[in-house]
Amino acid sequence: MVTSVLLGRLVPTQNADVGAHLVVALLAGGLIGLERSYHGRPAGFRTHTLVCMASSLLMVVALYQTTWFPNAGSDTVRIDPTRMAQGVMTGIGFLGAGVIMKEGVSVRGLTTAASIWITAAIGILAGVGLYGSVVLATLLTLGTLTVFRRIESIMPTLLYAHHHLRFARDAVMSEPEVRAVLAEHGFSVANVSYRLIGGGRLFEYRMVIRTRDHRSTAALAQHLSQLPAVIEFRIAPTGD
Repeated sequence: MVTSVLLGRLVPTQNADVGAHLVVALLAGGLIGLERSYHGRPAGFRTHTLVCMASSLLMVVALYQTTWFPNAGSDTVRIDPTRMAQGVMTGIGFLGAGVIMKEGVSVRGLTTAASIWITAAIGILAGVGLYGSVVLATLLTLGTLTVFRRIESIMPTLLYAHHHLRFARDAVMSEPEVRAVLAEHGFSVANVSYRLIGGGRLFEYRMVIRTRDHRSTAALAQHLSQLPAVIEFRIAPTGD
């Protein structure tokens, strides 16, 4: 609706200029969205494309303020285009919050939320017409999402995981025994809590464990699945 009204009031050269802004925003947002879709994120190709184009369109509205407000140069009407950018960046926070998911004490989706935020900023650049900055910002964003991912994968980092172990109340492994099993597979315990569940019939350890070898998780799961005393277990790595 806004696009049709705006294009209806602009001369042909201005229509072409607005179209160029939107196409550049479409391409920039689409490229970032493709990277997110490839990695199976909930906010992917279409979401990033629409966010970037919407930001661009809103900035076009501010850029052609004289078309909307013929008296903008007078003392009766004062318009600050930067407020439009501030409003876009504030409002986009609600969309970014929608892709952040909390599972226990771990948080997922922060990188996708950040990519939505910077996509909105790139859309603002496209709306203003700073195409060189759009290209540079898009390349840097894609580089951060792809190259930095590979750097993270080869960096020596600690893997944290939430670990739950459930036993029958009359057949509980002692905490030193549990810690010994974890240590055999290269894990250390960051903290531990205890629960009685199922009307007091089951005993559960809940802990945060860590290791430097990311392959240890599968080996630990295989070992726990062979212990008769273990009724249920859960190993949930944290991170995005």
